[in-house]
Amino acid sequence: MNNLVSSSAPTMSSREIAELVKSNHSDVKRSAERLHAAQLLTQPLAEFDFEHNGNTYHEYRFNKRDSLVLVARLSPEFTAAVVDRWQELEEKNSKPALPGDYLSALKALTAEVEQRQLLENKLAVAEPKVQFVDSYVLARGALGFRETCKLLKVKESELRALLVDQKVMYYLAGKLTPYANHIDAGRFTVKTGEADNGHAFTQVKFTPKGIQWIAGLLMAKQLEVA
Repeated sequence: MNNLVSSSAPTMSSREIAELVKSNHSDVKRSAERLHAAQLLTQPLAEFDFEHNGNTYHEYRFNKRDSLVLVARLSPEFTAAVVDRWQELEEKNSKPALPGDYLSALKALTAEVEQRQLLENKLAVAEPKVQFVDSYVLARGALGFRETCKLLKVKESELRALLVDQKVMYYLAGKLTPYANHIDAGRFTVKTGEADNGHAFTQVKFTPKGIQWIAGLLMAKQLEVA
């Protein structure tokens, strides 16, 4: 996967992001265009040509920050894979071009080390939470909204806002209801029935798979905000 342009900073192509998050390249490009229209990317979108099987196609290329924001919107569970790939790119292909004088070079190197250490610290803080969820969901079943918030140590209001903003759930008759694609993906169970008093009810719970996915979504959101 040749995704570097001849510049001092590495980039990641929309094709490579599609491969990493196991998504269609066209879907990745559309998500990037929506983020750009919402002014959530730091750089303008520019198309680059690439050839495949004798045909010419187009791809976008992103800096590190924009690629992480894009993956956070596409597939939060793959954020760690993209971070790992960026570390490979930086180690193999992107040694910083240091200025000529020694003092400036030292400052540039120190800033690079501090930035990487900050990201590693954030991932280290999130990792125990994700590991805890991994072990929990292997042993137990689906949970309600309040139980899920307690497990993930997140405020109910914050999780509600995140799920609505990310188009995971919506309000139906005043109750949070998952979108059909997330039900089909196995992230929720929805049970309907009739109570003893004759009133119809709908019970929504997060499946173990859904809890694990939400944990990745929360981690991706923390990285995006930071």
